[in-house]
Amino acid sequence: MAIAGCGVAGLACASLLRARGVRVVLFDKLEKPAPIGSGLILQPVGLHVLDVLGVGDRMRALGAPIERLYGKSGRHVVLDVRYDALGADAPRGLSVHRGALFQVLYDATLAAGAEIESGRDVVGASGGRLSFSDGTKSARFDLVIDALGMRSPLSTQPKQNLAYGALWASLDSVGDFDPAALEQRYEAARKMAGVMPIGVLRREEQQKVAFFWSVRHDRRDAWRTAPIDAWKDDVRALWPATEQLLAQIASHDDLVFAAYAHRTLSSPLARDCVHVGDSWHCTSPQLGQGANMALLDAYALAWALDRQSDLDMALGEYERLRLWHIRLYQAASWLFTPAYQSDSAAIAWLRDRLVAPLSRVPPGPQVLAALVAGQWGWPLAAMRG
Repeated sequence: MAIAGCGVAGLACASLLRARGVRVVLFDKLEKPAPIGSGLILQPVGLHVLDVLGVGDRMRALGAPIERLYGKSGRHVVLDVRYDALGADAPRGLSVHRGALFQVLYDATLAAGAEIESGRDVVGASGGRLSFSDGTKSARFDLVIDALGMRSPLSTQPKQNLAYGALWASLDSVGDFDPAALEQRYEAARKMAGVMPIGVLRREEQQKVAFFWSVRHDRRDAWRTAPIDAWKDDVRALWPATEQLLAQIASHDDLVFAAYAHRTLSSPLARDCVHVGDSWHCTSPQLGQGANMALLDAYALAWALDRQSDLDMALGEYERLRLWHIRLYQAASWLFTPAYQSDSAAIAWLRDRLVAPLSRVPPGPQVLAALVAGQWGWPLAAMRG
């Protein structure tokens, strides 16, 4: 099988399929595959897949356990999700450096014996072969797996960005922040700053945090041409406690801009490939499910291929296993995103005065905790054993 893309979905697919004896070749356009981004939260469902791969404990040794997600808009608490709402012994999230997750999965892929062809820019697929930007084609494969992300050239749907993206930086952990929480501050829904512990890349390093700041796409150029200190003043005005973190940012180049999109293909099955992760479904990071969805897709695909002798039947089983969970979370993300990233003052007002108080009245805390933990739709129920 051919896997296009060395991201979370592609690497997880490779390791899981190799464990089942499948010959796997990964193709990536970078000469040395590497992650893009700063930090993310592995939810209990995603950690389950890492445990199946045998790398869960290694990941836990690098990450930072997360007990809650907490955010304020002025005096209003507008986000307060606690994992212990599901029970004192309920599994928590694990906040990690994206680079650490990539390295753990990359090492597992190599150890499993997957082949990796780097410097191969995939532009198309047909008849079991991948086409590359230099005009060459791959050998013929029984199955092509598209793990190229939300801008995959193997997807035919439009790739329109959401209005808001975010600036990210990985910084040394300093200041008075909760070491077991993702914290955010808002001005209506137009401005958002966040700080999240992400553990370390290597065990001997100082603990890191991911810092992020919401930015509209059409204001990104204006942000870059303005003095960096002017932007820092905006951040300080919203959240004075970030002063020590901002001191580590010397220029615009110390921040990476991440764009987001919201789309879901009607089916992950195409004539020439099967989609996994963001190439099938992508959305804003408000619910923090991107990497977890990718891991679940990889697990479901490998599970279905292992249990069905017919390839078409296996791919149909894969779609069935994932479709309901994906639709639930895509809908939830579509509903939640405008409350935290939009220009709507009315939606932000409702969030502050209606949604937040309701989230503290049972069963609100339990419902939100299950949502964040990735448990809506019971995505692992059919794949136990």
